[in-house]
Amino acid sequence: MKESRKEKSLKLSTFQLIVMLYLIGALFSTGLLLLPIAHKPGVDISVIDAMFVAVSALSVTGLSPVGLVDTFNTVGYVFILCILQVGGVGIMTLSSIIWLLVGKKIGMRERQLIMADQNRTDLAGLVRLMREIFLLILGIEAVGAIILSTYFLQFYPTTSEAFLHGLFASVSATTNGGFDITGQSLIIYADDYFVQFINMILIVLGAIGFPVLVEIKDYLTYRGPIKFHFSLFTKLTTTVYAILAVLGTALIYLLDKNHFFADKTWHESFFYSAFQSIAARSAGLTTLDLNEFSVATLLVISTLMFIGASPSSVGGGLRTTTFAIAILSVYFYARGKNTIKIFNREIHPIDVRRSFVVITTGFFIWGGSIIFLSFLEPELPIVKIIFEVSSAFGTTGSSLGITADLSTPAKVLLITLMFIGRIGLFSLLFIIRGKEIKDSYKFPKERILIG
Repeated sequence: MKESRKEKSLKLSTFQLIVMLYLIGALFSTGLLLLPIAHKPGVDISVIDAMFVAVSALSVTGLSPVGLVDTFNTVGYVFILCILQVGGVGIMTLSSIIWLLVGKKIGMRERQLIMADQNRTDLAGLVRLMREIFLLILGIEAVGAIILSTYFLQFYPTTSEAFLHGLFASVSATTNGGFDITGQSLIIYADDYFVQFINMILIVLGAIGFPVLVEIKDYLTYRGPIKFHFSLFTKLTTTVYAILAVLGTALIYLLDKNHFFADKTWHESFFYSAFQSIAARSAGLTTLDLNEFSVATLLVISTLMFIGASPSSVGGGLRTTTFAIAILSVYFYARGKNTIKIFNREIHPIDVRRSFVVITTGFFIWGGSIIFLSFLEPELPIVKIIFEVSSAFGTTGSSLGITADLSTPAKVLLITLMFIGRIGLFSLLFIIRGKEIKDSYKFPKERILIG
């Protein structure tokens, strides 16, 4: 007897189903962007380029082989906004909201999918969390859109045009999508610190992590008799995020102090450095032509993109907590300690082991992609290849201008990297790993030389 479709789907692991859903989402998004109603008159787009833009939007990356302003019309912009929204909050978050609206009961299978999509470790409170995430992100985008649209009235001839630019900029920044409909990213606002500041706030709110936003909301609305305590995740995430932002700003400035910043005022230098440091988390927006930076600065930005944003956020990369646990492991081991204690808590050994597995996998994928892209595009400088690969892996979207000229195999490689960046390395490892198997026997242990 043939198995039913439902029985076959149940044999798929939770993580395999998540990947399948994102693949379906990528194909559907590609179809939307291929529709003639989404293009400007007389403009055509190839299937590979439409797929590239679709996956880039679904993975909230921002890399594009075509200029959005030259290719798509208002309908196309709306399609891209919708894809960015799905990619930003996650397919399962939007699905759970739709299920709640139509009165569908969210069962155990759906909760497992939500847990995998949001990189959670338990099933408790998932439905409430999805509702809060959706409303928070929607609220942040709405406030950002109102502020930017009102401000843009001085730059655009009509209210509708100012609103379109304000809405697109707000959604793109909050989801860390990195797309723009100005044709120049935020370079036209290089001297406008208000626009830059609002965008930086939106980028941080999107990349800091959904659980952090929920906890901050709970803290602001808490009226209990006992003092509110933030979780270790929130404390570690916000600390590492802040350190990377400050360190990135300082390094970018110091490395280009006598180069790009040589003729800049202190406030110009600060905003250029700070914006690029924060945008490197996962946003991909820029206020300058990145080719003007020195090689050393570009490598620093590549490193920041490789590390990426926080877990359970709109960003990709290794993730900040993974990087933090690895650094803390080295630090405490050098001090002769066998455990990691921080913020009056001890990090679980399983999370330490998972961090190193994720980092090792990330380095293999990142390094292998650099080698493969160098083989496919031998004429490109290695620093541009490293930058492009880091941008795709971290779902950042920054580019040194080589995306449009890449060959089809090279574009497929970047599409794959962006897809991996969206589903996350942990999900990728679970797909490969399969079900956990307990050892039925053990061999004698023996020490080997290390280092």
